[in-house]
Amino acid sequence: MKPESSAEGISREVLASLVLLAAALLALFLANSPLHNAYEHILTTKVQLGVAPFALTKEIHHWINDGLMVIFFLVVGLEIKREAIRGALSKPAAAMLPIVGAIGGMAVPALIYASVNFNNAEHLRGWAIPAATDIAFAVGVMALLGKRVPPTLKVFLLALAIIDDLGAILIIAFFYTYELSFTALGLAAAGVAVMAVMNRLNVMRVWPYLLVGAFVWLCVLQSGVHATIAGVVTALMIPLSSPKKGVDGPLPALEHTLSPWVSFGIMPIFALANAGLAVGDLSMNDMLSQIPVGIALGLFLGKPLGIYGAVRAVIASGLGEMPHGASRMQLFGTAILGGIGFTMSLFIGLLAFPDPTLTAEVRLGVMAGSLLAAVVGYIVLVTSKGAPPMAEEKQ
Repeated sequence: MKPESSAEGISREVLASLVLLAAALLALFLANSPLHNAYEHILTTKVQLGVAPFALTKEIHHWINDGLMVIFFLVVGLEIKREAIRGALSKPAAAMLPIVGAIGGMAVPALIYASVNFNNAEHLRGWAIPAATDIAFAVGVMALLGKRVPPTLKVFLLALAIIDDLGAILIIAFFYTYELSFTALGLAAAGVAVMAVMNRLNVMRVWPYLLVGAFVWLCVLQSGVHATIAGVVTALMIPLSSPKKGVDGPLPALEHTLSPWVSFGIMPIFALANAGLAVGDLSMNDMLSQIPVGIALGLFLGKPLGIYGAVRAVIASGLGEMPHGASRMQLFGTAILGGIGFTMSLFIGLLAFPDPTLTAEVRLGVMAGSLLAAVVGYIVLVTSKGAPPMAEEKQ
């Protein structure tokens, strides 16, 4: 696998975020144009996969969220495993800052959302919506800044977003699961056990893992646990290293192959299917209701306060170090970018509120909070200076 240069990586990050933004804007246009009915009709069209009696029939919208997004979560799982073994999360001292920052960045937004919606038990189901960070958008916005931001902050943000995604995955598994089918779960567990044995036996071809992973996905889809969890579990079973010294396992090549498809295909399709907010259907009361206000405040205020507060506490305690070359203001600007929730926030919002009326409020809150975080975070970072060489140790 040919290594990707720094310039190529930054260009791809920026391009991916622009494609994702274009898809979200197209969804908004379609939802507020004469094409609205056609847009909704396509998303609700039922498609059958397989042959009866071994067939599944779901709306296109559901196939996108339950099917295509499994590949997104597969790539997230591959990133988590790689970073935990070889990357920014492999050394406890280096991992401390993003881990604590991610925890603070999930807890404070959830508390802000809960405080706004405390008097409505149904609305409280959305407490996890502002706890998520969108890797593609957040890293893409930072990549636009180029050399104005020290590389250590880019690594910090990427690691934080990956840990944040792991937290979101656990939240989905434990808090958005209903009416479990233990038979289906048992079959899924058997599939995971088969992949674990293959890993133990050093099976270095990727297709057996993907084949068994597809079986696990099918079982999880019928189990009551959200099907995307199967993608993460499958990723964690795929070997990173080969028994041969200095030779990679199939994980890096699979991640390299799938990442462009996820960045330029699956995530834009998800945005196109889920960001279609019909503004004309919203009244002022809807815009100022508890759900969108709680989400927007959680993302725009809760995320930076939680991330920056937790990280500064760790640095002050001596358990962590300030990212090299970064100033406090740059760190705060990075924490603001953590409030770009978009993809993952929308995803959790759909699980929390299947009701179309409440889904519209979720979209409004996610897009408002994410847009504010992106714009303000960019402004703070573009106007901030790095730490003077002699001042870094005093922070």
